[in-house]
Amino acid sequence: MSQSRPFLTARWVHLVMLNYEIDPGVLADRVPAGTELDAFEGTTLASIVGFQFLDTRILGIPFPFHRDFDEVNLRFYVRRETREGVRRGVVFIKEVVPRRAIAWFARALYNENYVALPMRHSDEIGAVADPRIAYEWGTAGRVNRVSVRLGGPAFLPDDDSEESFISEHYWGYVRQRNGDTLEYRVEHPRWRVWRCSIAQCECDVEGMYGRAFVPYLTGTPRSAFLAEGSAVAVYPGRRLK
Repeated sequence: MSQSRPFLTARWVHLVMLNYEIDPGVLADRVPAGTELDAFEGTTLASIVGFQFLDTRILGIPFPFHRDFDEVNLRFYVRRETREGVRRGVVFIKEVVPRRAIAWFARALYNENYVALPMRHSDEIGAVADPRIAYEWGTAGRVNRVSVRLGGPAFLPDDDSEESFISEHYWGYVRQRNGDTLEYRVEHPRWRVWRCSIAQCECDVEGMYGRAFVPYLTGTPRSAFLAEGSAVAVYPGRRLK
């Protein structure tokens, strides 16, 4: 694939990743055309991910008051067969950011399901011996929260590990209003991760994502880890033929 200029560049840091086993039937009608559900060792997963967007630039231009912000999203995993090989990607069910302009721009340009809600985070990485990190967002007078406590040193996960499966998807796929699929590339190096001794999600699952997700996103996640993050580049999307 030709190397076009990135549409967006930023640093994504301290990605809290809470991973849940989910019935593939719940996701079937959300799979974009031209892709299929991906699975880890036969298990279909969805992840709630909270992280920090830093030094965000659009076509190299930083916009005041929109460079540093938090995001929390719910996503699942797909794959697409191409002549160059398998492309493993993510599909977002909903993405929360604190700025209305960011949400509007993402909806208009990519048709991603972004919403703007009040957000904040607390990040103790590197500050204390027993670090925690949390991301919070507000809906209808309720505070939703994802949080973890780290349980050991950072490490680079094995290629066949669940951590690699979750963190190493380098394509995004979005269903468009006419049923077409938009494909875009996300570029970043492999990330170190920390395992978590405690992981919690306190969320109005039905209000945020719909009743179908309540049985799967309520309770203790199947796995949880924190990814270190890095500089990232998001390239312009193209519609699949």
